[in-house]
Amino acid sequence: MKMKAIECTKYGPPEVLELTEVEKPSPKNNEVLIKIYATTVFAGDCELRRFQMPIWMWLLARIGFGIRGPRKKILGQELAGEIESAGKDVKLFKEGDQVFGNTNMSLGAYAQYISLPEDGVLAIKPTNMTYEQAATVPVGGLTALYLLRKGNIQSGQKVLINGAGGSIGTYAIQIAKYYDAEVTGVDSTKKLDMLRSIGADHVIDYTQEDFTKSGVSYDVIFDVVGKSSFSGSIRSLKQNGRYLLANPGMSHLVRGLWTSKTSSKKVISGATATHKAEDLVFLKELIESGKIKSVIDRRYALEQMVEAHRYVDSGHKKGTIAITVEHNNKT
Repeated sequence: MKMKAIECTKYGPPEVLELTEVEKPSPKNNEVLIKIYATTVFAGDCELRRFQMPIWMWLLARIGFGIRGPRKKILGQELAGEIESAGKDVKLFKEGDQVFGNTNMSLGAYAQYISLPEDGVLAIKPTNMTYEQAATVPVGGLTALYLLRKGNIQSGQKVLINGAGGSIGTYAIQIAKYYDAEVTGVDSTKKLDMLRSIGADHVIDYTQEDFTKSGVSYDVIFDVVGKSSFSGSIRSLKQNGRYLLANPGMSHLVRGLWTSKTSSKKVISGATATHKAEDLVFLKELIESGKIKSVIDRRYALEQMVEAHRYVDSGHKKGTIAITVEHNNKT
């Protein structure tokens, strides 16, 4: 049986993405088959599509993902949908369960169906979210949660989030507020009202002001986009402060090791491999209690994936881009 999917035929601009028909997957004994109703496009998908990697990891990444083009042609890491069937050894889920999850680097969410192991990053969908809203949580929400926990965020601390208006940043603001921090969000002019609406106590327009030169110091600086001045950010940290990096470059890593060894300030970076299902359940509980909501800028159909990638490439999105996956028999 065939299903619709978006395949990335080679590395390059959004136009390398093609709507195709491929074989519908069959779940293994420990897997569930998910009928996908929503997925997303975030900056990481676009970086993989055009193979925008730091020089220091280019060769290894090229070997891992594919030399001439992606080895795994169906991209996409976030999804929400319904379990259509389950392998005979599956105990955690059953047919009909509404779920959301993260494929990590197995990819495959740009399709009508996917098979995932039951012990993967998968959980029952929040009852107060649509499929589109739930699909935006498993990458941005989990990355923000992981790094803020690694930063040992405490009540009353001053936290600055650079690049606060994107997929990770919007969840980072809300999670930091859940931990009762005083939060400053940094992004472009058009995103500031949105940052306030999700709980930011203070906002900074990076086109008008450099936060590292304001004289204000913070307990935690969380750079989502990897564009803050390393030395300026370290100077803007209080003693025992933490500098969190979601997208570190090689210079960040090297200088971070030295800073962490020679001062009271710590530089911490994260890895998506650390995402866990129990953390997704934790976020689900926060969502259902009204502590966290999704921020969706635009919605596209699966067939509009090229247009969606083009918009994310523009750098203007607020929050996340949701992709709706239609099925002829969807109820």
